[in-house]
Amino acid sequence: MRITRLLLILSAVILSGCSQLNKASDYITNPTAKEVYKRDFNLSDSLFTKWKNQVEIALNDSIQVELPYAEKGKFLPRTFPVYSYEIELNPGELFNLEIETDSLKELVFIDVFKRTEDSLNPFTKVESAEFGAKHFTFEAEKEGKYKVVIQPAIEGNSPFLLKMIKSPVYLFPVASYNNSAVQSFWGAQRDGGARSHEGIDIFAERGTPVVAATSGRITYTGEKGLGGKQVWLRDSRRGQSLYYAHLDSINPVSGRVNVGDTLGFVGNTGNARTTPPHLHFGIYKNFQGAINPLNFVFMPEPLNLDDVEDDIPHKILTKAVTANLRNKPTTSGSKIIGSSKAQDTLQILGKSRDWYHIRTRENKASFIHQSLVKPI
Repeated sequence: MRITRLLLILSAVILSGCSQLNKASDYITNPTAKEVYKRDFNLSDSLFTKWKNQVEIALNDSIQVELPYAEKGKFLPRTFPVYSYEIELNPGELFNLEIETDSLKELVFIDVFKRTEDSLNPFTKVESAEFGAKHFTFEAEKEGKYKVVIQPAIEGNSPFLLKMIKSPVYLFPVASYNNSAVQSFWGAQRDGGARSHEGIDIFAERGTPVVAATSGRITYTGEKGLGGKQVWLRDSRRGQSLYYAHLDSINPVSGRVNVGDTLGFVGNTGNARTTPPHLHFGIYKNFQGAINPLNFVFMPEPLNLDDVEDDIPHKILTKAVTANLRNKPTTSGSKIIGSSKAQDTLQILGKSRDWYHIRTRENKASFIHQSLVKPI
């Protein structure tokens, strides 16, 4: 009995030592989440390669979704499912992804790729979630199309709920107001076409607090030129300055401020004397000059989970004579990327509202409307 206990203690010490060695090694070599998975679960080269290569299938998929987006389904072991979603992102937008599973130990791997102009290498990886993470955020630095690829672990076996939304990286700069207060946009003609609007105008009652959209450093406060009473706030993290103009008055701020701090109050000083009170909000980026600030503060619509169903079959049969397969879960603005004939068996990846996210026998992902199929 004593010998058995000693062996158990010794094994625990050895395993603990291996774990610590792995952590120390990881600090130096910085392995990917998938490499850690292969090592910690002692996966064979052939099995791991088969699983990992599913990403190439996903990169060839044509699925596109508009955010916010939700999908529900079930991961099944040894089926090697892979999910890909092409989305559009702009600078100033924060992409947020959350995957809920029945078990906290369920592993899911998340990668984000950006579409390139290279026909031989159309996607380049730009970000990956940490090992074990089911919450993931990504801030777009460049405008473009991005592909989100999601892979459950090889033995994954759990219902899941996928939620994807985007949010602005900055707080709305006028307290108690929102998107609807923006009434003059980037690029609008000014002075009879002599110049264009380098910002957005947010109309609000005179004296409404104007707040720091992010934490940063005040670099200038005062009254001058077209902007009248103004405040400049430096966002060093992103290499850009936020410009608040036409203020009625300036709050006595200096040095470092936190997000939400009051910088001044809405007015119409400077060249806005003949217009209703509003805040001119601009962003000036290093080496670029003025950039469109709208996406940095515009709040998209919230995610609606009312239509998410619980009972989703694993496979379905096409019941229509011919059913269109689409690249988006809608008939409006989507493209027909294939068709399915009556009695064709389709593998379900998930469901979003009235649309099944499926794979065909040719391993192509698409969406098909629920009215065109029946569960097996």
